[in-house]
Amino acid sequence: MTKYNKIALASLIFALAATAGAQETVTTAATNNEGLAAIGKGLALGLGAIGTGLAQARIGSSLVGAVAEDPSKAGSLLLYFLLPETLVIFGFLALFLI
Repeated sequence: MTKYNKIALASLIFALAATAGAQETVTTAATNNEGLAAIGKGLALGLGAIGTGLAQARIGSSLVGAVAEDPSKAGSLLLYFLLPETLVIFGFLALFLI
């Protein structure tokens, strides 16, 4: 396993554990749908954030190298760095839709 795989796996385990521990105890008859929805919300935001972090790390290092060679391209290359951020926005939107 690479370093990134270990980090992603550990983040997934912590996200699931935090989501499961945050549920309230209900004394009435409740279905499993509430718990599964909470896990889905955590996965929607957590995996989107992990994917964005991995993408921006690789894009950022490439961006620094490209700007070091030609500083006039910094503005146009910044768009490529900000593009993966939409994954977190979509995950945040899915969190409220679930």
